[in-house]
Amino acid sequence: MADSAYTAGLTLLARRELSEAQLRQRLSRRGHDPEEIDHAVARLKQNGSLDDARVAGAIARSQLTLKRRGQLRVRREIEAAGIAPALAERAVAEAFEDVDVEALLSDAIERRLGSRSLSTDRDVARVYRYLVAQGFDRARSLAALRARRRGPAGH
Repeated sequence: MADSAYTAGLTLLARRELSEAQLRQRLSRRGHDPEEIDHAVARLKQNGSLDDARVAGAIARSQLTLKRRGQLRVRREIEAAGIAPALAERAVAEAFEDVDVEALLSDAIERRLGSRSLSTDRDVARVYRYLVAQGFDRARSLAALRARRRGPAGH
């Protein structure tokens, strides 16, 4: 039954991209022997079916384009998938290479506020917490919110 973990791994990877850590966890939960999992992972890596760098890139692109998240949150999501910090950093750098981070931040503020204004410090604090949770830089977020609150000079 040495091929059962490999076959199960292929089946899991056919459904969606998984990191090595995610695949190991799922195969283990399905009751496969650790040695069998090691063999299956080695084979899947060798034939290119399992590639953490590819998974990191896919996560970074989807977090950026679909969820419109900031760099810090994107990196956290990649690392949460069990991918090494160095790979996560590289994937984030590549995904954000041609992105106007200021425009992304401005869009996030617009989405959060809609037609509401930042009339009180409490409003600013609420949106600031949201931006930080979405992975935007703290200093940039605060500066953008202060500029937005000052009024139409920037908008």
